[in-house]
Amino acid sequence: MAKDPKAAAPETGAEKAAPRTRAATVPPSQVQFDTAQLKSSYCNVCNGTSTREEVVINFGVNDSWDMGTEKLKVHLHHRIVMSPHAARRLRDMMNRLIDEHETRYGKLGD
Repeated sequence: MAKDPKAAAPETGAEKAAPRTRAATVPPSQVQFDTAQLKSSYCNVCNGTSTREEVVINFGVNDSWDMGTEKLKVHLHHRIVMSPHAARRLRDMMNRLIDEHETRYGKLGD
């Protein structure tokens, strides 16, 4: 017996989720941030890698910067994994923040 091409296929978890579109984006004025579990960390080192599907950024602390040691030891504390689209939004936000900082306080040195 041939299957009806119009018959609904069983839904998977991915198919049940509503597709994300630009039109469905919530305006910033309608976003409420819950900071109840927010934790702050200091970092002075970051590095990153990427694949086709994700961008990975590691954050950590170099606490031997003034010790004159032969080997540099960096303690990594956080790894953030995101899609390339989220990484582009992060890049754009960081560019805006640095531009604002330099407008207020002057150009950063290299």
